[in-house]
Amino acid sequence: MAHPTHLIGKVALVQGGSRGIGAAIVKRLAEQGAAVAFTYISSEAKARELQDSITAAGGKALAIKADSASADDIRHAVNTTVQTFKSLDILVNNAGVLVIAPLEEFSLEDFDRTLAINVRSVFIATQEAARHMKEGSRIINIGSTNADRVPFGGAGPYSMSKSALVGLTKGLARDLGPRGITINNVQPGPVDTDMNPADSDFAESLMGFMAIARYGKAEEIAGFVAYLVGPEAGYITGASLTIDGGFGA
Repeated sequence: MAHPTHLIGKVALVQGGSRGIGAAIVKRLAEQGAAVAFTYISSEAKARELQDSITAAGGKALAIKADSASADDIRHAVNTTVQTFKSLDILVNNAGVLVIAPLEEFSLEDFDRTLAINVRSVFIATQEAARHMKEGSRIINIGSTNADRVPFGGAGPYSMSKSALVGLTKGLARDLGPRGITINNVQPGPVDTDMNPADSDFAESLMGFMAIARYGKAEEIAGFVAYLVGPEAGYITGASLTIDGGFGA
């Protein structure tokens, strides 16, 4: 299916874009005409494959190795994007980690890394990107429906990190709104990815909570993001928008 090409001339950076939801977003933005840089940390082969597939199809893409737990790496990714493509119009903060463990066994190292990647990296990337953005630019944070509903144990720190994005998005909307820049928080429910495959025992346990009895597709999240960064979504900002098949209904 052909997609609209209203992102021609736009430049996007996707934090955590080599696989899963991030890769689907990278592909969708490129298909709609944007030049897309994206970061990866461990999936170099997948990152290069994604970059090459976009350029082979006539698009523009750049894979950047960057650890979203490192402020220096994040700032380097933003500035490399600007230096390569000469502007920055769209930022998608998709990098995230999910650690599930019993309360008594949850390590402080995992707790701190969860906050560093799921929350701190969003602030740093947004702060740095905003230095380069002009009116009409868009920022999307990828949160989780678990900010609102957690029907299983061991996910307190993860859920807290995604709840933090709700408040962060609202606050940053106030900072960015006067400049004509929007920022929104997309909250997916269970989505079929390497991190949370639809054929796992864990997935089976979640299926009963769904109004639509299936896992979501990464491409469905990407389509939602593509709408929010497009020209018709300029009056939406500071919002947390759920796409979860009724998981939280």
